[in-house]
Amino acid sequence: MKKKVLAAGLLTTAILLTSAFTPVSTNAGQETIVKLEGQPITFASQPRMIDGVLMASVSDLANALEMEVTWNDAERVAVVTRNGYELKLPVHTDHAYVNGQATTMKGTTQIVDDSLYVPLRFFMESADQIVRWDSATSSVSITKPADSLPVVGTYDHLVTLLTQNESKGIVVNSLMGTSAIAKSSTTSSAPAVAGSAGVAVQDSARSVAPEYSGTNVQVQGVDESDVVKSDGTYIYTVNKQRIVVTQAYPADQMKVLSILDFPKTQNTQFQPSEIYVDDKHLIVLGQSYQNFKPVPYNEAASSSTSVGITGKRMISPIRSQATTKVMVYDLTDRSNLKLVKDAELEGNYISSRKIGSSLYFIANKYVNYYQYRELTDMEGMKKELAPSYRDSSAGDSFTSVPLDRIYYLPKALEPNYVLIGGMNLDHLSETMNVTSYLGSGQNVYASEENLYVAATKYEEQQQETILYQFGLNNGKAVYQHTGKVPGHLLNQFAMDEHNGYLRLATTTGEIWRTDEGTSKNHVYILDKSLKEVGSILNIAPGERIYSTRFMGDRAYMVTFKNTDPLFVLDLKQPAQPKLLGALKIPGYSNYLHPYDENHIIGFGKDTIEVENKSVAGSQSIAYYQGMKVALFDVSDVNNPKEKFTEIIGDRGTDSELLYNHRALLFSKERNLLSFPVTVMKIDPNLATSNPKNVASAYGSFAFQGAYVYNLDLEKGFQLRGGISHLSKEELQKAGQHFYAGDKQVERVLYIGDTLYTISNGFIKANDLTTLEEKNTVAIP
Repeated sequence: MKKKVLAAGLLTTAILLTSAFTPVSTNAGQETIVKLEGQPITFASQPRMIDGVLMASVSDLANALEMEVTWNDAERVAVVTRNGYELKLPVHTDHAYVNGQATTMKGTTQIVDDSLYVPLRFFMESADQIVRWDSATSSVSITKPADSLPVVGTYDHLVTLLTQNESKGIVVNSLMGTSAIAKSSTTSSAPAVAGSAGVAVQDSARSVAPEYSGTNVQVQGVDESDVVKSDGTYIYTVNKQRIVVTQAYPADQMKVLSILDFPKTQNTQFQPSEIYVDDKHLIVLGQSYQNFKPVPYNEAASSSTSVGITGKRMISPIRSQATTKVMVYDLTDRSNLKLVKDAELEGNYISSRKIGSSLYFIANKYVNYYQYRELTDMEGMKKELAPSYRDSSAGDSFTSVPLDRIYYLPKALEPNYVLIGGMNLDHLSETMNVTSYLGSGQNVYASEENLYVAATKYEEQQQETILYQFGLNNGKAVYQHTGKVPGHLLNQFAMDEHNGYLRLATTTGEIWRTDEGTSKNHVYILDKSLKEVGSILNIAPGERIYSTRFMGDRAYMVTFKNTDPLFVLDLKQPAQPKLLGALKIPGYSNYLHPYDENHIIGFGKDTIEVENKSVAGSQSIAYYQGMKVALFDVSDVNNPKEKFTEIIGDRGTDSELLYNHRALLFSKERNLLSFPVTVMKIDPNLATSNPKNVASAYGSFAFQGAYVYNLDLEKGFQLRGGISHLSKEELQKAGQHFYAGDKQVERVLYIGDTLYTISNGFIKANDLTTLEEKNTVAIP
């Protein structure tokens, strides 16, 4: 029996008469101001804090959103509805049902002063409202998404969306390409440190842990996953499809504590790729594969564009489902790690970020509509075309995302689903939030408040980057705005959010063209609604961006063709950005890292420019040489200078740092700079006997390991030495292209006065001052 309830009193009277629950006694405390679209909500029953959660009357919240509330006597639940939306709220539970889907709330429905109370944030966010808390004024601001994305809605509409781009000939880069997430840049001069001394810990070894280095992230405050993490006492590594936990501090007691294996079965396997560590948990992210039994398909349909044609049935081969999997382990006993939660998103792992206790991870699922349309089971086909997810908090089975809860990105439409999962690591019993979008993107960027999906679209030989903005709130991403800029982005460092503005660096055109279609580089500044407010256009025609770094009110850009121009840009006035100065030097920088507000470090390659006689007009060509590290002085923004340089090896020398910033260890306070490098050197006799070929000649293997430098503004780069996991005999026997294998150093970090280098085969501890070896542990 259902009765429509028009007032809070009627609803609560029905509940009290049909349940054995008693009202909860609470203190009203300070009155909280709640505003909807800037206007205060009038409450018949005032919101109040219950067990640390802001709760409000169901009837008051429903009235504010012009929803209807009914009471279901049989199920003892309040039902909130509007335009096809339905929220079921059972009494005295932390579970609710949004459009039939079970969801965990932070908080429990309560009966307070004759009214049914529900967590305010959950109620509003389940209705797609954006909720923000202002601790300074003890107020809540609720707003509708500034814009809205269209909904897939039905199977027929999905089929239309999946096939329409083929006829238009539009190509959009997939999330399977480069992608990253990063927090906005600030003027911070040092990389973020994931941990430090003085943190409350559970074991005595960690209680005395000294200062230690963390992962080098784009900006302090947002952690990035990596293959190596440390908490100041232990080192955690992704090691040949395993997770190895090593007690690293103190160095003389270093030992492997435990190894976490992921056994393969006939039908499933898990491949870890990156990890996070905090005081309580080890979080492992990676790719999971599960094989399915053969499924029938329609042979006749394979030659027809229609769906549902009956005919001879065949059996398709065994297929595999790829999922992005997150596994959370309790760190109470590091010698015996306990799995406390795991969750999966269907699709390939793209990237992730950890902001406080909120973990965000992103997957991309390719939709092969032409394969699925051969299925004779229409209901099965609909299920196959919808993305799915699983959370151990809700059980072992996968849940399909309903088509009426899937949005699509109309300007970046492609047969892919972008799935964003979020979980609160402080409340692992809650099910993760999942949002799904039909479309694609090339780069993903996140600040503390917003996430941006950027898709570069190529149409009629023109490049355009479409931007989709999502608000982040406790593990949930809610769509807000769409914007666009000409050109394509290089990587995560080409985007930055600062003081409410999004800044981007793009390249248009092609570097090989000499007409009006030649490459040009630009910087755009967008407001909160992703509308353009300022720009600097046509920087370095004929070249392309190799690296960008936004630092507060400035930006630094490196372009390259034959020489390396470093541009300094003033972005203090978003509507009137200015190009201040440029420095042209040989070589280029792949990665720029702040030293302080007036100095920046560039990591890249040196080059030699030679005449190209085979091309009419005697154009020159630049051959890259050894690795180049430069310290730029931008004190005079109109005249930047290359203050110090360091050239490492010859042509063929390489470092992971050139394409992965997380490989860098830098501490300005300790004058410390270190990174893994493979050094190649040319035989000195070659330079003497055949100097014309030196520019294009590759060197032979000379070293693999970590180079360690002192760096200051007086003496520049001072090489203190190299730490290798290869023996002297192995180095002596190395040929021209030696492969270090499990002894290849991948990361460098410090704990106290000890420098640690990590490879798949060893962890080596060296004195940070003298570089003398303290201890080495072999990883079995």
